[in-house]
This record gives sequence, C-alpha cells and structure tokens, in this order.
Amino acid sequence: MAGVPLPMFQMQLAFAIGLAGIYFGWRGAMARMTGFYDLSGAFKSLVIGIISGAFAAAAIDALILISIRNEELNIIEISFIALLIAMAESAFTLFLLGRPKTVGLRASAPYGWTLGLGIGSMRAAYLNVRLFDDQTWGVTGFDPINVLVAFLITITACLGHAMIAAWQGSRIVENQRGRTFFTSSLARVLLILGTVFAVFNPLLLLLVAPAIPLFWEKSQKEWLADGLTPSAKQAYRRTVRGSSRHADAAAKRKRGQRVNEEE
Repeated sequence: MAGVPLPMFQMQLAFAIGLAGIYFGWRGAMARMTGFYDLSGAFKSLVIGIISGAFAAAAIDALILISIRNEELNIIEISFIALLIAMAESAFTLFLLGRPKTVGLRASAPYGWTLGLGIGSMRAAYLNVRLFDDQTWGVTGFDPINVLVAFLITITACLGHAMIAAWQGSRIVENQRGRTFFTSSLARVLLILGTVFAVFNPLLLLLVAPAIPLFWEKSQKEWLADGLTPSAKQAYRRTVRGSSRHADAAAKRKRGQRVNEEE
C-alpha cells in the first residue's frame, strides 16, 4: 500500500468501515452465545484473524489488484493466484481451529466465526482504500456512492469469511476435515474475486453477496451451535426463545403499563 495518496481522513474512514464489519458480524447468534463458550479464546481468534488478514490482504493487493489495474494477468492467472491464497487460508484455519484444546472445548465453530471476522475486516479495509483512491486507480474515487459500496464490500467480506470459517469449525468437531479444505478453498476463491472485482465494478459484488442471506440462517442455527453439547444446546435454544419472547413483549407493551413479572 506504499504510495497511496489518500488524505488521512479518507484512509481512516476506509479502515473504520472495514473494522465496523466486526460489529455487524457479532450480531445474531454470536451475541447470544457469549455465556456458552470461552470469550477470551474468541477474542484471541479475532486478533489472529486481524493480523493474518492484513498479510493476506497485502498479498491480494500486490498480486491481484495491481495486476488487474495494469492488465498484466488474464482471468485464469488471477484465479490461480486467488486459489493459492485461498488454500493457504483454509489450511491455516484448519490448523488453528483443529488444535486439541479448541476441539476439546468444542469451540471450533464460534472461534472460526471470529477468526473470519478479523480476516474479512482487514481484507475489506484494503479494498476500501483502493476504492477511495482516484489518483492511483483512476476508475474509483471518494464519494457517497463509493462509501456505500465500501459498506457492502465490508459486510460481504466479513460475513462471508466468518461463515466459511465457522462451517470449517463445525465440520472439525464432526471429524470431517479433509473435505472442508477443498470446499472452503473454492468458496474463498469466489469471495476473493467477487470483492476484488467490485472495486472496479460494484455490480460484480452480486456474484457473491447473495450467498450471505442464503446461508445466514443455517450458519446461525446450525454451524455455530454444532459444537455445543446436547445440554448446552438445549439451554442455548431456551435462551433464544426467551429473548425473542421478551423482545416481542417489549414491542407490544404500552408506555406506563405495568410489567408482568412472568415476562
């Protein structure tokens, strides 16, 4: 990222939007699972994801983004480079989530989710910088539309990587590691190419973004909960039902109305 002539405010905004993806990704099941897994371990996975994601994002920037801008490589060569990066990321995820201590805690899926959020946030931050940089790239620039596109890239990158890593983690607990390597690598290739090409043409984000709502419910209700013991899973579902009931009661309650203790 050397030589990027972005003003400091735009640079900070690009990274702030990327890091905001962590907040969006922590909503849903992760926010309700806090008492069911080791939060410190999830935080460590998040930090590791941020660090490793920065290195991967730098590699994508140098080997793919710049090559596309300079028209040095064709789509086959770019896809091959993306595949190598995706395979390295999948192998690293399997190693990190497959450690005996993590598997023993049955925390591979939630740790994978936070790991993916960290990786996706750094990936998005780099892409957002390039999206705002009109002097270097010429086809982009800092305007309200590109700020919106930056948010869309961030959400897609963060949730996409989180879902893939959480799925890997859930399969690790089920002793299905080998098959997940190739499937997750292919999914990461599509995610890398979709978000990278969106910098030049935001409409190409539609190639991968629809997968987020498609797999959202499955990731929340199945993959993240697969690691819980039967008793913990039962308690978690009871907590989710109770939270929904309380939220519905709060929405229907009139101001000044006495609260029913059973609620």
